Amino acid sequence: MNRKEIVKILEEIGTVLELKGENPFKSRAYYNAARTIESLSGDVIDLIQSGKISEIKGIGSAISEKLKILVNTGALPYYEELKSSIPDGLLNLLEIPGLGPKKVKTIYEKLNITSIGELEYACHENRLRDLDGFGEKSQDKILKSIELKKKYSERFHYPIAMREALNVLKDLKKNPNIIRVEIAGSLRRKKETVRDIDIVASCKEHKRDDIMAFFTSFVEAEMVVNKGQTKSTIILSSGIHCDLRLVNDEQFPFLLHHSTGSKEHNTTMRQRAKSMNLTMNEYGLFPDERDQSLDCKNESDIFTKLNLIFIEPELRENFGEIEQAEKNALPDLIKKEDIKGLFHVHTSYSDGAFSIKEMADHCRKMGFKYLGISDHSKSAFYANGLNEDRIKQQHEEIDQLNATYDDFTIFKGIESDILQDGQLDYSDDVLAAFDFVIASIHSGFQMSESAMTARICKALANPYVTMLGHPTGRLLLGREAYPLNMTKVLETASRYSRIVEINANPHRLDLDWRWGKLANQLRIKTAINPDAHSTDGLHDYSIGVGIARKGWFETSSVINTLEPIELLQIFSDIRAAGQ
Repeated sequence: MNRKEIVKILEEIGTVLELKGENPFKSRAYYNAARTIESLSGDVIDLIQSGKISEIKGIGSAISEKLKILVNTGALPYYEELKSSIPDGLLNLLEIPGLGPKKVKTIYEKLNITSIGELEYACHENRLRDLDGFGEKSQDKILKSIELKKKYSERFHYPIAMREALNVLKDLKKNPNIIRVEIAGSLRRKKETVRDIDIVASCKEHKRDDIMAFFTSFVEAEMVVNKGQTKSTIILSSGIHCDLRLVNDEQFPFLLHHSTGSKEHNTTMRQRAKSMNLTMNEYGLFPDERDQSLDCKNESDIFTKLNLIFIEPELRENFGEIEQAEKNALPDLIKKEDIKGLFHVHTSYSDGAFSIKEMADHCRKMGFKYLGISDHSKSAFYANGLNEDRIKQQHEEIDQLNATYDDFTIFKGIESDILQDGQLDYSDDVLAAFDFVIASIHSGFQMSESAMTARICKALANPYVTMLGHPTGRLLLGREAYPLNMTKVLETASRYSRIVEINANPHRLDLDWRWGKLANQLRIKTAINPDAHSTDGLHDYSIGVGIARKGWFETSSVINTLEPIELLQIFSDIRAAGQ
């Protein structure tokens, strides 16, 4: 235990006391003690052990005794008990510039936010905009501070990494010495979060130095980690590492496949090659005891040589894709252009930034045929949830707008909170007025697995529930999923013919793609929903398409591919099945 550690603990005690709303004099005493010890000259440990520390102004007998326990044992029960009395992650919020204990206390008490990830998500949903002591400028400042903090984090949300990768790719394509270049790695497989960017390119061998000099001199390159003839790594201004690997053009398909991964997929592919007396690596596909690779012009040729149909990058997770490719039984994956409309969209009626008309008109410009409005329900008071009178007002506005469109339909929906007992927060009469109802959990996460599972399954049995929203409640890089028996939840959704959404918000991407195969086996339909709170958020649906593809979903399993009249029938059938 050294001076720095002692000061940190005293400061944290003062902070936690302030977060808990204790007497301000009490927390101030610990702050003062921390400053005093930090400025003391001489051996602080000796002063504490001898008890002479209590003679110094600013440190009373109670704090002196606690310091002695801390120094002699290396631990302080009072400090540990105090920390355990507040949610994990609450102290981390103080790392955000502009957030002091008072503001963190308000955020926790009013919005039940306990982590930086939850705070970021709340800012995107405009939760802080109308909170006392904050406002829109304060919310924007906090969001920028979070983005700055994440700049040097270990993992990045998919759209952030993809945006950076596309910029690098665009620059590399300007170099005339590059023959072929592609994004590889987990980005190409459309993983939810990624650690770094992998780019592979081909060129003539004598052009490698020129290309690597070009790559490492990018304006976006904040630091060059290493520079070689075959591989170079830079750190972009966003904080993410970016690797470029170069090979001869005849080796390019093999490097692209290898660098795309996953590691598990590659291992199984190499085993398959070995069973056919071939050696497979990033440079080629070699018959035993030969130095010359089989000729493969592209990735498809590699799969053909191994008696497989082409496996889309999103499926390469060793989830049975190789066995299905051998049988020519891979799914015909949904594509971005198959989507005809969007659901789970918030407007200024609750916590969205734009009106119904503005969101609808933007959807029309995107080429869609319909939009499913689903503002928050009345239990979500923090998000300006709709009471019964405001629902009636919103429905009248939707009817008026629909009367003006001859090529577009606005569906009346709601995101109704699942209460802790599994009930929804409206009566059946109110729920019956909607075209569709999304049932979601926004509070009460601290339940046992069995209780949470029962809560959701009870909601799914409600005849007015059309679809389950963000099933696990996770926030990527921010909050773990709540404990849940997902198998039982999906079986219940199947039994009652409920839709389970793929929430396309890049902070959620929930349903997790790993449950896609089971959902398909249970013949569950999904909706790829942006959970948009702005016109920009509507475009997140394309990220959801990537997750749907990873989950083996075909066009026939996704309701957003249907026409408006078909959807009305689906909604009617779901309600009838539950009654």
